[in-house]
Amino acid sequence: MKVLIVGSGGREHAIAFACAKSPKVDKIYCAPGNAGIAQIAECVPIGAMEFDKLVDFAKSNAIDLTVIGMDDPLVGGIVDVFEKEGLRVFGPRKNAAILEGSKAFSKELMRKYNIPTAAYETFTSADDACRYLETADYPIVLKADGLALGKGVIICNTKDEAMAGVKTLMTDKQFGDAGNTIVIEEFMTGPEVSVLSFVDGNTIKIMSSAQDHKRAKDGDQGLNTGGMGNFSPSPFYTPEVDKFCKEHIYQATVDAMKAEGRPFKGVIFFGLMLTPKGPKVLEYNARFGDPEAQVVLPRMKNDIIDVFEACIDGTLDKIDLQFEDNACVCVVLASDGYPVAYEKGKLITGFENFDGKDDYFCFHAGTKLTDEGIVTNGGRVLGITALGKDLKEARAKAYEATEWIQFENKYMRHDIGKAIDEA
Repeated sequence: MKVLIVGSGGREHAIAFACAKSPKVDKIYCAPGNAGIAQIAECVPIGAMEFDKLVDFAKSNAIDLTVIGMDDPLVGGIVDVFEKEGLRVFGPRKNAAILEGSKAFSKELMRKYNIPTAAYETFTSADDACRYLETADYPIVLKADGLALGKGVIICNTKDEAMAGVKTLMTDKQFGDAGNTIVIEEFMTGPEVSVLSFVDGNTIKIMSSAQDHKRAKDGDQGLNTGGMGNFSPSPFYTPEVDKFCKEHIYQATVDAMKAEGRPFKGVIFFGLMLTPKGPKVLEYNARFGDPEAQVVLPRMKNDIIDVFEACIDGTLDKIDLQFEDNACVCVVLASDGYPVAYEKGKLITGFENFDGKDDYFCFHAGTKLTDEGIVTNGGRVLGITALGKDLKEARAKAYEATEWIQFENKYMRHDIGKAIDEA
């Protein structure tokens, strides 16, 4: 079969890698892809938001399955466009992708169906938000309602910081229209865990847990990023947490979406906070996380194509989803200055060090192939990833492999997985 993957980051490279392992797949295309994906797929110069062009490509190349990696096209309704043309596509429809597309919607859904989450209020006026902040308890969290590349969240320790945050989001429009509505919610404490799941509208199957590192600098300092590294499984995701979430969060979310006439098919990403009062939902995403996909998919035993098709066909209950009894760690190599200002076009060397090594992976995120060779083309450049028998071994191997790659202005955090030692 022929598969088309839509997106251009490390997540899409991990999806392409998983698809390439399937004996059912003869040919993979990726739009627009990157230099790493180009080694296992044919990259086509079509943007993720060019729906008509993507549909035309899928039709003219007899694509059997299209997999949507990115949030923007999902929230924009790409799945509906493909389905209307009779094309098989993996991902939620527009009315279900709102689970990620609007923080206000997802918070209201959780309130309505008693799914545990932080207390919150929603505002469409900066003045109203500021009035609320006058009497609020601190710390407090401000969230842009719409998509902001994982960066539209501001934690405020004081009233002054919160007032400045409202200005950033609503008045200055740092994240564009994403900040037209904001959610202000209570600050929760505890380990943060990411749990990805496959959903077919009715049934949900949980993938292995993971843990992200959002901040740019060591010690969880600096600005929020798309994610600087990840590990799987999370030692904080205990059998007790799993049991609670299965009873109160996972199936409840799927059932709630169905009850609202928004049946969800695809991947639901549960961002959880393990608070002293029990697990609560921080946020939902309507797709694989990045770099969660890079640490979860290499551990999955199943043929990913079987799972994608079961989600589309509503037969996920027949899939026995299994993961290896091992661990995986991903360390992101970024361009120095990310997520604010950074230079692109730096030559990258050392890829050959990964050749023939089955337990090391170099997932490309922001790269581009030029006449000179592969160069940096984004803030997050590569996801250096390794498997090990346990988290400590995987972490040691991942950091070892970060030394195999060189480029000018290479930057990374040195404490990815530090929480492993404390669990």
